[in-house]
Amino acid sequence: MNIVVCLKQIPDLVYIRVKDRKPILEGAPLIFGEMDRNALEEAVRIKEKVEGTKVIAVAMGGAKLKEGIKGVLANGADEAVLLTDPLFANSDTAGTAKALAKAIEKIGGYDLILCGEGSTDNYSGQVGPRLADLLNLPQITYVRKLEINGNKIRAVRNMEESFEVVEAEMPALVAVANEINQPRLALLKDILKAGRKPVKELKTADLGLSGDEVGVKGSVREIISNLAPEQARKQVVFEGDLKDVVENLVNALTKEGVLGR
Repeated sequence: MNIVVCLKQIPDLVYIRVKDRKPILEGAPLIFGEMDRNALEEAVRIKEKVEGTKVIAVAMGGAKLKEGIKGVLANGADEAVLLTDPLFANSDTAGTAKALAKAIEKIGGYDLILCGEGSTDNYSGQVGPRLADLLNLPQITYVRKLEINGNKIRAVRNMEESFEVVEAEMPALVAVANEINQPRLALLKDILKAGRKPVKELKTADLGLSGDEVGVKGSVREIISNLAPEQARKQVVFEGDLKDVVENLVNALTKEGVLGR
């Protein structure tokens, strides 16, 4: 059984600053998103239960991807396929899904594709469904529990106000939610072994794609603006005795609907 796990490297949100309402990404280290790590953890747990299972990590990114993928291999992936062509840069969800689909077709022989429900930075939730459509696979999204029974998968979907149990035959694509598991920390022996695991790099030409199909040129959407919301402050100052200041503050907050009486 072969499981393909799709991952995305993103800036660590903890280190992102906002200046003039614009996010400043310079200096922010790159990490793999939380739900991507949930997808990897679930693949490794299946491997531990189903003998003969191989986990293949597929990721698209820049030069730093080669360093970051070591953590993925240390956490249980058996090999990795990296899409590192500069032409992939700034691909939207459509271009990303197209590149991933071509890479997975090139890998061949997969039974299950796992990905996060959405990336921590954009959280569009589109890559998984687009990928399933391109590969003509059944897809199950919002998965909080997953079981393998022979050639079938049984998943519990989180529908916010209810749970839904769904079955599908493999090959299939599953997009996991973060409550499905708690990703493990790699042990020292696993970190040492990671450097010996196979890593393959693919360019657009290897996938039969042109620069017009991915990146900015291949995008079907255009980002017009990316600004933090304005937070206008009224800057009301209360002066006088403490008792009067407190009373006036409570009255003002009540009038604004912040407090109720």
